[in-house]
Amino acid sequence: MPTRKKKSPTPLAFTEDMTIYHAAAQKQRLIDALEGCERLEIDLSCVNEIDTAGFQLLVLIKREARRLGKDAQIVAHSEAVRDILDFYNMAVDFGDPLLIPAEKT
Repeated sequence: MPTRKKKSPTPLAFTEDMTIYHAAAQKQRLIDALEGCERLEIDLSCVNEIDTAGFQLLVLIKREARRLGKDAQIVAHSEAVRDILDFYNMAVDFGDPLLIPAEKT
């Protein structure tokens, strides 16, 4: 019986804010990246601001990945991203490991 080799994840990092002002371009970037891979790793560690439009993009890409039988995972969360996931109480629904850095003293 042949074994299936796991494909390497495709990394995708966002360095700009995930707000309504960037949403159209970011949506296309997310969809294009998901089309070209089986596993997408999204790095949001540099996102300083995220609004409802940005949050909706994250929900969209998670649902689209599930629909296509693919995997889209957030691998690094900025404080702003952690805050919005907490605000909408969606951290568990997203299912991504949520690492919270130690507080600076």
